[in-house]
Amino acid sequence: MSTKGSCLCGEVHFEIEGEFDSFYLCHCPHCRKDTGSAHAANLFSSTATLTWLSGHSRVREFTLPATRHVKSFCATCGSALPNIQEDGQLVVVPAGSLDDNISIRPTAHIFMASRAEWDTDLQNIRAQPGLPG
Repeated sequence: MSTKGSCLCGEVHFEIEGEFDSFYLCHCPHCRKDTGSAHAANLFSSTATLTWLSGHSRVREFTLPATRHVKSFCATCGSALPNIQEDGQLVVVPAGSLDDNISIRPTAHIFMASRAEWDTDLQNIRAQPGLPG
């Protein structure tokens, strides 16, 4: 399976070749900070390969000291991008960076004990197809 993705400004494009093992929605404080949202949505694969199709020179990486938390991003627009972790054994792909549809559904919410206090019963709030009018 081949899945393509890119950053918001379009300078960086990549391809993931292979299957994803899991898809976690992580509510830990690190993921909430680096996404600015309720949780990160990341796909993981121990067998896939990551190929940069364009813009690899624009990719930056930040590792939070004394943790395993790594974030790769576009230096131009700040979009989250894939990275390789655990000495090349794990490809981590932010789900929102993908341009192609994927068949895997989220495996689990993780670090729920750390979730934001406002992150409850979100399925009960009003849903709109676009911006509020």
